[in-house]
Amino acid sequence: MEETYKDRTSLVKGAKDIAKEVKRQAVKKVNKAVDKAQDGYTQRSYNRFQDEEDDDDYYVQGGNYGVEANDDEGSSEATEGHDEDDEIYEGEYQGIPNMGQGKDGMVALGQPMRDEYKDRHELETERKADEEELAQQYELIIQECGHGRFQWALFFVLGMALMADGVEVFVVGFVLPSAETDMCIPNSGSGWLGDIVYLGMMVGAFFWGGLADKVGRRQSLLICMSVNGFFAFLSSFVQGYGFFLFCRLFSGFGIGGAVPIVFSYFSEVLAREKRGEHLSWLCMFWMIGGIYASAMAWAIIPHYGWSFSMGSAYQFHSWRVFVIVCALPCVSSVVALTFMPESPRFLLEVGKHDEAWMILKQIHDTNMRARGQPEKVFTVNRIKTPKQIDELIEIESDTGTWYRRCFVRIRTELYGIWLTFMRCFNYPVKDNTIKLTAVWFTLSFGYYGLSVWFPDVIKHLQSDEYASRVKHFHNEEVSHFVFNFTLENQIHSNGEYINDRFIMMKFKSVTFEDSLFKNCVFEDITSLNTYFRNCTFINTTFYNTDLEQYKFVDSELINCTFFHIRTGCQISFDDDYSAYWIYFVNFLGTLAVLPGNIVSALLMDRIGRLTMLGGSMVLSGISCFFLWFGTSESMMIGMLCLYNGLTISAWNSLDVITVELYPTDRRATGFGFLNALCKAAAVLGNLIFGSLVGITKAIPILLASTVLVCGGLVGLRLPDTRTQVLM
Repeated sequence: MEETYKDRTSLVKGAKDIAKEVKRQAVKKVNKAVDKAQDGYTQRSYNRFQDEEDDDDYYVQGGNYGVEANDDEGSSEATEGHDEDDEIYEGEYQGIPNMGQGKDGMVALGQPMRDEYKDRHELETERKADEEELAQQYELIIQECGHGRFQWALFFVLGMALMADGVEVFVVGFVLPSAETDMCIPNSGSGWLGDIVYLGMMVGAFFWGGLADKVGRRQSLLICMSVNGFFAFLSSFVQGYGFFLFCRLFSGFGIGGAVPIVFSYFSEVLAREKRGEHLSWLCMFWMIGGIYASAMAWAIIPHYGWSFSMGSAYQFHSWRVFVIVCALPCVSSVVALTFMPESPRFLLEVGKHDEAWMILKQIHDTNMRARGQPEKVFTVNRIKTPKQIDELIEIESDTGTWYRRCFVRIRTELYGIWLTFMRCFNYPVKDNTIKLTAVWFTLSFGYYGLSVWFPDVIKHLQSDEYASRVKHFHNEEVSHFVFNFTLENQIHSNGEYINDRFIMMKFKSVTFEDSLFKNCVFEDITSLNTYFRNCTFINTTFYNTDLEQYKFVDSELINCTFFHIRTGCQISFDDDYSAYWIYFVNFLGTLAVLPGNIVSALLMDRIGRLTMLGGSMVLSGISCFFLWFGTSESMMIGMLCLYNGLTISAWNSLDVITVELYPTDRRATGFGFLNALCKAAAVLGNLIFGSLVGITKAIPILLASTVLVCGGLVGLRLPDTRTQVLM
């Protein structure tokens, strides 16, 4: 019995010894595999950046395109082709004790230190090194993928989104006069429509730009463009002014994300030598959006007959048709974006290696098939991805209701966006952010301020000319006469109208002062800027007119009768020369940037971004002094075209510099912040320059010249990004 027990004890002891030996041999093999993989990768990285011309050195030929060799892969490579039993007893034992099994917190010799044992500074240092390596490798991969059909398809898709942004900026100015008249907006509230759209765009640029760095460029752009299209379409049907402001606010909030996301997205699929030129060509879509809006306004809004009504409660006029037409570029971009992939550079930044590799292969294969080289193989097998640093997020122990969970999720995302924004003011991008802030603010303030000032000055000149042609009639005595023609730009004082009939008439800018109307009939009357001041009406009948009580200023009505009075504001654009003129002026001003777009696209990579930015802003500032000689409408239009043509090169170069100065993990956030600042400067410029119309020319000219020249000089201090890879 004792011998049997001893035999069993010996057997158990022997089994334990064998198990220990197996573990030690396995640890030895894993350590050897990890060391071998690290040494091989270090050597390949060194060779890769010593000789950029040798493409074969940049890729691992084993078919493994993961980020780092893991334990399972190392074990399988080390034991491949061997029997487990032979491996246990093979060779002399030279195992290294696994200290991780004996004591907690100790790391086995020969194994890399685990991330939980490193402080945040070490992790960020490793991530920065990984990002620098990825930047170099990604540039080589994009060069291998080539520039072809895929980039051009994405070019037109993103161009439609940028076109929608240009339309949104112009549609406000075109719709404002008609919307004010249609909705009976008082003068005190007329300025809210323009400001509310810019406010929405300002908040939207910051929010969507930050979200694009969190969830991706394509997804954020799809959502923001959908928001814009929905509320823009809805705004064309609402009747109340408050609800209309609400819709335009959210429409601006949606389109605010277009510019920062579009430029970040497109820059990440372009090679270094193509980036400046093709980003400049992309800027042309903003100009196309302005031309499209001007042409549609010119063709649609003045045709007030394109309208219908459902009683007196619902009116659908031509300007609402214009709003629907202006939403078409946004809808087109949303549909086309559904067929586009996510930015592979963003996916690599967040550690999604396999998805990024598949998209890069798609880009390569698409371009190669378009070139007639379908047999060419995508040789990249492994791409470096930055080390992912987990962010500590406070999560409530009790999830609560669904709306509570949504609130926590939204708060977490907003906090993440804020943290990314604050990183734009960390070294080494802090100085660049401050300089870009100054350039963006000065260029926006000067450009948008003068862009509003030019049309207002032209309208002021038109008003002065119109007022100079007013006709005065004094002490008229008219009786038993039928008025059936249009009266325009006239002032009638101290007149007497006895037994007269005013039938099928239009009054445009007509004023009656201290006049008497006795036994008269007003039938089928349409009036615009027409008032009766201190007049007396006796036994007078009003039938189917729009002469409401507010048009009778300090007037006395004795025994008068009103039938079928048209209440509300009436729109009339018949033969309205000023409406056509406003759209034509904006059309010419937008078209004038075409030469500047072409020049900037062709010279962006030749003379450099900084030279073009600083030179364009300084020349724009100098051109402002020519405004001293703008004494007529034609001269002011010429100055407007010259100014727009010079500033567009500054805008294009500034867009290119901005996307190239920020790293991928905060590129859209930084661009969104600067674009939001642009909208704030635009509102400030509109208020300041608009208040000076008709008062003085000196202050707008000196103010615009000063800010543009100063901004251009600051822009020259930015680092040159022409030869840099996209970080």
